[in-house]
Amino acid sequence: MNIRQTFNLWGPTSLAVLLAASLAGPAYAQPASEQQPENEAQALSADAVDSAEQVAARDELPRGHYRIPERGDVIGERYTVVVENPDETLIDIARRHNIGYEEIRMANPDVSLWVPGLGTEVVIPSEYLLPPAPREGVVVNLSELRLYYYPANNPGIVETYPVSVGREEFATPVGITRTTVKVKDPAWAPPASMRREAAARGEPAPAIVPPGPDNPLGEHAILLAMPSYLIHGTNRPDGVGMRASRGCIRMYPEDIASLYDRLPSGTQVNLMDAPFKAGWAEDGTLFVQSFPQLEENVGDFEPMLNALQRVTALTEDQVEIDPEQVKRAVETPNGQFIALHGPQAPQPEPEPVELFNEVELNAAVSSAEDEA
Repeated sequence: MNIRQTFNLWGPTSLAVLLAASLAGPAYAQPASEQQPENEAQALSADAVDSAEQVAARDELPRGHYRIPERGDVIGERYTVVVENPDETLIDIARRHNIGYEEIRMANPDVSLWVPGLGTEVVIPSEYLLPPAPREGVVVNLSELRLYYYPANNPGIVETYPVSVGREEFATPVGITRTTVKVKDPAWAPPASMRREAAARGEPAPAIVPPGPDNPLGEHAILLAMPSYLIHGTNRPDGVGMRASRGCIRMYPEDIASLYDRLPSGTQVNLMDAPFKAGWAEDGTLFVQSFPQLEENVGDFEPMLNALQRVTALTEDQVEIDPEQVKRAVETPNGQFIALHGPQAPQPEPEPVELFNEVELNAAVSSAEDEA
């Protein structure tokens, strides 16, 4: 394969990662104790009792792993934890529980991101509706800011992790692609646009950033067949779970490290945008949830019509659904589960009983007794 063919296949960013990795010379991974900053190590080890309880509750499945239900589309559970460390932020808690920035913020709108406070109850929204896509390979739901992986060699299991996607001016595209090359300890060549921006600020960017703590790709990169796009780690994990990248998919360092070892090259990657999801729980409850839609994918999209179509496709008009509940989900895109039908759905309030007949009857009985 000549250089031009290679460039067209992987694109400038992907090729830069490969070339930089080869030019930078051998890079050796540091021991874990040296590799992880002290404050991050403390954040990940805090609340060990709570973490142990959650592992036990999930039958000791690894982080982010869930069993796919025999019936239905719901995995995980929503629970709460209590802040026990006054120095811990809501972002620290989110990372420890496999939750992203926007997810933890939307689930706890009245809790401070930076000083949640000792004794504060924090909601962990780790209950998910599987996205409306074939359950194979990797599925990234852009509006949800979450990646799902269905390992072919482990049927019945789905993995899910929070991710960052491209900010508006560098939107992550929608489409079907696949993984190609995996690079450990990649060097990074800043794109020309970034170098121009840095020069304009008077901060010229280096031609190549070698592996290390200043490398924005982190320690693992998985190239995609879609030119210039990668799934990679980050040296700024606080930004995982928001629109913060230049189009690539960013993951927590511990999550990409786990996925890197197990994700085969050639795996299908479905980059989709489903801001509204609907699905059944095993007990027969129909749930919906909605996320802030990415503006670049609006086009002729009609959110309410799309939501009703998704619900109708699941119920086949055999279940009576309150459209106001669907509308509430669409107009409040905060990722919260809303039950439309079934055991967990709110029961309709009973109609008020008219009492005047009872009053008239009592009066008639009293009158009859007086006459007697």
